[in-house]
Amino acid sequence: MPTGAELLVAALANEGVERVFGVPGEENLDVVEALRRSSIELVLTRHEQSAAFMAATHGRLTGRPGVCLSTLGPGALNLSTGAAYAHLGAMPAVLITGQKPIRHSRQARFQIVDVVAAMRPLTKLARQVVGAEAIPTLVRDAFRVAQEERPGPVHLELPEDVAAEEVAAGDAHLVPPHPVELPVAPRAALDRAAAMVLAAERPLLMLGAAASRPRTTEGLTGFVRRTGIPFFTTQMGKGTVPGGTELYMGTAALSERDHVHDAIDRADLILAVGHDTVEKPPFLMGPGGPRVIHVGYTPAGVEEVFFPHAEVVGDVGPSLELLADRLEGKLRNARALLPLRDGILARIREREDEGRFPPTPQRIVHDVRRVMPEDGVVALDNGMYKIWFARNYRTRMANTLLLDNALATMGAGLPSAMMAAMLRPRRRVLAVCGDGGFMMNSQEMETAVRLKLDLVVLVLDDGAYGMIRWKQAVDGFADYGMTFGNPDFVRYAEAYGAEGHRVGRTEDLAPTLEAAFAAGGVHLVATPIDYSENKRVLVDELRARAPREAAREE
Repeated sequence: MPTGAELLVAALANEGVERVFGVPGEENLDVVEALRRSSIELVLTRHEQSAAFMAATHGRLTGRPGVCLSTLGPGALNLSTGAAYAHLGAMPAVLITGQKPIRHSRQARFQIVDVVAAMRPLTKLARQVVGAEAIPTLVRDAFRVAQEERPGPVHLELPEDVAAEEVAAGDAHLVPPHPVELPVAPRAALDRAAAMVLAAERPLLMLGAAASRPRTTEGLTGFVRRTGIPFFTTQMGKGTVPGGTELYMGTAALSERDHVHDAIDRADLILAVGHDTVEKPPFLMGPGGPRVIHVGYTPAGVEEVFFPHAEVVGDVGPSLELLADRLEGKLRNARALLPLRDGILARIREREDEGRFPPTPQRIVHDVRRVMPEDGVVALDNGMYKIWFARNYRTRMANTLLLDNALATMGAGLPSAMMAAMLRPRRRVLAVCGDGGFMMNSQEMETAVRLKLDLVVLVLDDGAYGMIRWKQAVDGFADYGMTFGNPDFVRYAEAYGAEGHRVGRTEDLAPTLEAAFAAGGVHLVATPIDYSENKRVLVDELRARAPREAAREE
């Protein structure tokens, strides 16, 4: 007769799970043993947080939930940041934690916290398994809920005695998965949206986080091609339509007064596809602004700065195809904003080939783009450089720039890149991390080496929490409490069995990255960065734009 742990692993295999990421503990050794005797690989990480980041990134890139595993108490709570990362980022994942026996206890309350209660606000569903015979149903429901729109994480807690419980063969039936088709938007909503777009003088398309779902990109690309409406993206919407197209207007790296807002501010209608209000606002709605149509899998989240005038709710790709049927060949003003494009993109490209050392953020983004092929994946941690990559990096394929503009947590860049390298073993994968974020999960370098990944990690070394230091300066506070020391990153990488490189001249950055990719294996490339551009471009220049905008509005 199978045990609860064996039934759990069989149910995971039934869902097509190939890997489980995590750190085992005393309370889930039955599950570890069942994994050992199954077709599912246990990927041992050095911290539970990294396991959750990897599971979430699996869901982001495939649309199928990634799975991570931890023990009870401290191990389970270490998953919480990754749970929030997946929850706010709409990434399907299944988190499995252990627990002491629930029918008897010889250790009293040792290590016991209410993990289910702790996970409830961070997940779509959190449940304790109280009987082994219920495992197949609970696992099927967990995967269904994780994948349903809006996707996200689900938590299951498996107590030690339930994992060891034997189940009669007649009660061990697995529940077969089945596809769930989403409905398209209603005809009335499509007709209403089409009438608004046809009446617009200066329409603009915005592509948000939910537009990057793997199943969405084909229908979305077809809509852009058929209508000819210029588009911009949010940070998490980059790559949903090839960035090389002549209709790309830029990315809203900031909420206002960025270069792309030249077009946003002049639009009289914005068709917001896949905008999720957990993402930092790409523009701020207010009285007298453009009319906004929300196109999404779920109804719009209404916020102080986002309150659409109409909604098209349904399976986004097919719904956009039906909307394009109503618009194709009828849009006399589709390209009204396109003349602004060259000026916007030219200003974004300024100083991208400047040779001073340390290199500017613009030069770093430029050189990374040089060495990354169209299908190469860049996974960003969180820091000041994220704004520069969001603004300046041109994507040409979906999900080739992985960044988090929802939870915006540090420490996710390296684990996310590792997951991308496992799923895309024949592509170039680059993790870009600030020194602060890298050191939060740098121990996973050992995991990357052990897994024999081909991965390059670019560490931007400024010896500070750069984004908060910039904000501190913008707010007029003294420079205090933001700087730290770093290890010798070259020797640090070598200690894990990776190759380490230090960039000493700006012109050496691109060749060093190129050589690292050519050599294969795990490489760390450390370079200093000149963050003086943060103030010049993102503060002084944007402040100077404010008077011009006020005069134009008058």
